[in-house]
Amino acid sequence: MQNDEMIWQVINHQFCSYKRTIGKAKSDKTTFCQHPYSVTGLCNRTSCPLANSLYATLREENGKVFLCMKTVERAHSPKNLWEKVLLSRNYAKATTQIEEHLQFFPKALMHRNKQRLTKIHQYLLRMRKIKLKELSGRKAKIVQAPTRKIAQRESRREQKALVAAKITNKIEQELVERLANGTYGDIYNFEQTTFNKALGQTEDGEEEVETEESEEEDSVTEYVEDLESDEEDSMEEDMEDFEYLGDGQWEENELEDEQMQEAGMAW
Repeated sequence: MQNDEMIWQVINHQFCSYKRTIGKAKSDKTTFCQHPYSVTGLCNRTSCPLANSLYATLREENGKVFLCMKTVERAHSPKNLWEKVLLSRNYAKATTQIEEHLQFFPKALMHRNKQRLTKIHQYLLRMRKIKLKELSGRKAKIVQAPTRKIAQRESRREQKALVAAKITNKIEQELVERLANGTYGDIYNFEQTTFNKALGQTEDGEEEVETEESEEEDSVTEYVEDLESDEEDSMEEDMEDFEYLGDGQWEENELEDEQMQEAGMAW
């Protein structure tokens, strides 16, 4: 049912949808394989995942490394053809896992998978370092790749920060308007630029009102009697009606009153 040599003869000498050739001259031509389970990426007999019934490769998916194995016992079921085993994040433990699962595979294939594991670990480390430099600078430590929950939490925090920034801008605008209207006066030590602008506008209005009032006051002139002169005249008239007897005693001048009465009768 599974004849690897026949499959390779067809693929090598005829058409293969995963085969790619680079180079114009015959001496410079290099044939590559774009199959997702190819262990080397080269199109040859030992590296072809279709022409080998006993095959193994490594695949990286979202920061996780899987060991994919193909055996002839599962060739009748394409759905279950590849067996995937999750490898440890530790390089040494992952190497021991490869040795345990590939102990009955060809040694060259095991060596190729170890080399592929080394390359995958190296570029995962570089990716994490670049991500850390973008987030927190060069001094940050290496951390695990962010999970789905962490990404959702960060997105929620960003949305809340945007809402808070809008609120702070509105508060700032309201405070500037109050400061311009003179609500706070000279109590707080704010920047004097906006305050001076608002103060200059209010002072101009007050000066216009004061000039109008002064003009009205100059146009109206009033004359008032002297109250002190009237009081002094009345006091002098009262003093003439009394006669000083000494020791602080005064007596009313009755003779003058009688003379005034007689003069009235004569008239």
